[in-house]
Amino acid sequence: MHSKSILHNLSHGRPRLHHSMNILDKYLIKRFLKTYFFAVLVIVLIIMVIDFVEKNDDFIQKNAPMRAILLSYYANLAPYWANYISPLMIFISTVFFTAQMAAHTEIVAILSSGTSFPRLMLPYFIAASMVAVLSFEMVGWILPKANKVRLGFEAIYINDKFYFSDRDFHTAVAPNTYAYMSSYNNETKTGYDFTLEKITNNKLIEKLSAKRIEWNDSTKRWKISDYKIRTLGIMKDKLIYNTSSKDTIINLTPSDFESDHNVYETFTIPELRQRIELIRSRGAEGIESFEIELYQRIVTPFAVIILSLMGLIVSARKSRGGVGFQIAIGFVLAFVYILFFIMSKGIAESGNMPAMLAVWLPNIVFSCIGTFMYFTVPR
Repeated sequence: MHSKSILHNLSHGRPRLHHSMNILDKYLIKRFLKTYFFAVLVIVLIIMVIDFVEKNDDFIQKNAPMRAILLSYYANLAPYWANYISPLMIFISTVFFTAQMAAHTEIVAILSSGTSFPRLMLPYFIAASMVAVLSFEMVGWILPKANKVRLGFEAIYINDKFYFSDRDFHTAVAPNTYAYMSSYNNETKTGYDFTLEKITNNKLIEKLSAKRIEWNDSTKRWKISDYKIRTLGIMKDKLIYNTSSKDTIINLTPSDFESDHNVYETFTIPELRQRIELIRSRGAEGIESFEIELYQRIVTPFAVIILSLMGLIVSARKSRGGVGFQIAIGFVLAFVYILFFIMSKGIAESGNMPAMLAVWLPNIVFSCIGTFMYFTVPR
């Protein structure tokens, strides 16, 4: 239904207000979603074209099949980018179509009919909530599966083959327990000059040493060869030699030596929680990036709702500078939001800020700004 007919219904007085608002709700929700999905589609298509131009030489050089390029790579890259830009696109698209309505005095006419501004926010909230639920389902369960396929394609046809090249590798495998390898071959899943040390109160209690440690795919355990175990006692040390092989359980797997390039993107929310608990059980470092990823997935739906309502508040007032001026303000605020998030994320990854606070901080700040601006819009 055209907006003029809606405004005509609204102008006929309060008795028909409820019916007219139902029509207006449907109109605003439909326009909201159409503008948002169109904006996302355009931006994603631009990204796909730029990405293809950039990676076309790799596709040719490594003989990537066109079917794999389209179905394994771009079919999974498109939803990744669509979801990634959702909060900003929903903000900018809200500013765009609401500013147009304000410029045509539609917002003024709606408010003049007796509709309160909080009531006007309802269809925006409903439409944003629909996008938020879809976004949460995407980041929580659908996209991780798609990312596994996409990253698998990248590993074969775009990135160079990964070799674990670290020397003198140290890692915590449990609280007060540390593993060491002088080198590791990720093709044969074999580590060399392996040691496993247990330390209590800064004192070495037990040390296992082996010339070789190899992953057994059938038993899902490590096989250690030619090893010795030294137990340090108060009065006397105990030393055990064994030249045979033995299967043992260590809180370490070959996946810990694989490429960690964007590996957290392949985890569903339950898998992310499991990985965080695994890192925490080891007492190891590097937990911040996984916590940030987990909290970001939870926060994203809230960001969609907050930014959409803020977009309405920013653009509801008819501006002397016209629609272009309000859209420009929207882009500036979007840029500030991105900058704010990048800065807080960087601080959290350095360990100087709790991960949950870093992820929530941009939404908290923009909610405060939106609340302040709310009292400046026409009633």
